Amino acid sequence: MTSAQQRAALQRQIWAIANDVRGAVDGWDFKQYVLGTLFYRFISENFASYIEGGDDSIHYAELSDSVITPDIKDDAVKTKGYFIYPSQLFATVAASANTNENLNTELAAIFAAIEGSANGYPSERDIKGLFADFDTTSNRLGNTVKDKNARLADVLKGVAKLEFGDFEGSHIDLFGDAYEFLISNYAANAGKSGGEFFTPQHVSKLIAQLAMHKQTSVNKIYDPACGSGSLLLQAKKHFDAHIIEEGFFGQELNHTTYNLARMNMFLHNINYDKFNIQLGDTLRNPHFGDDKPFDAIVSNPPYSVKWIGSDDPTLINDERFAPAGVLAPKSKADFAFVLHALSYLSSKGRAAIVCFPGIFYRSGAEQKIRQYLMDNNYVETVISLAPNLFFGTTIAVNILVLSKHKNDTKTQFIDASGLFKKETNNNTLTGKHIEEIMQAFDSKADVEHFAKSVSLGAIAANDYNLSVSSYIEAKDNREVVDIVKLNAELKTTVAKIDKLRTEIDAIMAEIEGEELEA
Repeated sequence: MTSAQQRAALQRQIWAIANDVRGAVDGWDFKQYVLGTLFYRFISENFASYIEGGDDSIHYAELSDSVITPDIKDDAVKTKGYFIYPSQLFATVAASANTNENLNTELAAIFAAIEGSANGYPSERDIKGLFADFDTTSNRLGNTVKDKNARLADVLKGVAKLEFGDFEGSHIDLFGDAYEFLISNYAANAGKSGGEFFTPQHVSKLIAQLAMHKQTSVNKIYDPACGSGSLLLQAKKHFDAHIIEEGFFGQELNHTTYNLARMNMFLHNINYDKFNIQLGDTLRNPHFGDDKPFDAIVSNPPYSVKWIGSDDPTLINDERFAPAGVLAPKSKADFAFVLHALSYLSSKGRAAIVCFPGIFYRSGAEQKIRQYLMDNNYVETVISLAPNLFFGTTIAVNILVLSKHKNDTKTQFIDASGLFKKETNNNTLTGKHIEEIMQAFDSKADVEHFAKSVSLGAIAANDYNLSVSSYIEAKDNREVVDIVKLNAELKTTVAKIDKLRTEIDAIMAEIEGEELEA
C-alpha cells in the first residue's frame, strides 16, 4: 500500500468513526469528541515516546505512577510543556473503557490534570484550556451516565484501532493529516460556520509560497486571523524547519477555534516553545505589537465583517491605521485587517492576504486606503482566483501580496480565475496551477490575458482601482469568424437556394399542367 493509499484508507476509517458515534450529537458539535480523542491519543504517544527515549527496554505505559519522581516530572514539563502519568495515557484508559463505569468523570479528571501539569511553567498558557470543548458530562453524549460512557467508549475504541505506524516514522504526519482531514470535512459539511476557520490546503499552499517566496530564512510567520492554523501549518509543510527560525504566531477570536489551532500545532509536532497562538480580537486588542516585525504573514480574514471603526475615536490614532489617514468602513473591516498586517510586516517580508474583491474597486474610505498603499509602494501583486475554492462561499476571491522591499513602482496583476479543477461541490487548485501562478509572480513578465505589470501613474489615473479585470483583458474564447470566407459561403448558399427555387417552380408548374389536362 502506497503512502497515499494508506492516508486515504485512514481518512475513510476516521470519518466512519465520526459517523458511527454521532448518535444524538449534531455533526458540528460531535467534532469536539473525535478531534479531542485524536489529540489525546497523539499527545499520549508523543509523551511516552519522549520518556522512553528510543530505549526498547522501557515501556512507559507499563510503569507505576509511583515511580515518577518530582525531578522527572519537572524536566518533562520544561521540555514537552505538559506531563502525563502512565495511568493517564490514552492506551491505558482506552483498554478498559467498555467496563469503566466512571469513564466520563475519570476522563474529565485526566484532562484537568494534563492541563494543570503546566501550571507555573512557561507552557501554562499554551496548555491551559486545550480540552475545554471536550465536555465528558454533556447531555449531548446521552441522557444518562451509562449512555455517556458508552458513547465515549465507542470514540476511544474507534480511535485506538487506527493504525498510524511507528511514531517516529510516518506517525506524526499521519496524525496531523488525519486531524486536518476531519477539520476540513466538518468545514465542508457545516458551510459558513466551518469554512470561516479553515482555508483549504491547496489555497493555503499558494498563500504560503507567496509569503515565503525566495526567502532563505524568516524570523517567524504570523496569521492575524489564524482560525484552526491551517495557513500557518502549510508554511511548515512546504519549507524546511530551519527556515522559520522563531516559530509560528497567530491570533484567533473564536475560543473553540483557538483551541483547535493550538491542538493542531501539537499534532504537527510543533513544540509549545515554537508557537504562540493568542485568543482575542485582532483589530481591537492585538497581540505581538511590541515584538519585532514578521518576515512572513499569511491570512484569510473574515470577509466584510462589521467592526467598531470610527465609533472608537482612539483607533484613528492607532499606529496601524493612522498612516492611511482613514479607517476602514464600519460595515466592512477588510482593509482594517490589511493595514494591521502591513504594520506587523518587516522591511524584508511579504504578506499574502485573501481579500473580498469589492475592496479593490469601491470608492470612499476604501479608495483612500488603496491610494495610501499604492503611493507608498506596498502593493506587489493582486491575484484573482477562481470561484468556489473555499468552504461556505462561492465568491471568486483575490489574494493581495504586500511587500516593503519592492525594487520598482509597478504593481503586478494576475488573472488566475481560469485555473481550477472541478471536484464534487468545490473547485480546487492543482500543483500545476500553483506552479503557473508562482512562475508569473516570480518573473513579473507580462503574459497576454494572464499577467501584467502596471505603472503607478496608470493606476492613479484609474482612481486607484486594483481590480484585476481593469488591467487584464479576458481571453475571448468565442470562435473566430472569417468574414470574407463567410460572405463567399453565403453567396454560394444563396445561389444554391435560387437554383433550388427555380427547379421547384418548374416542377410545380409541370404538376399543375398535368392536373389541368386531366
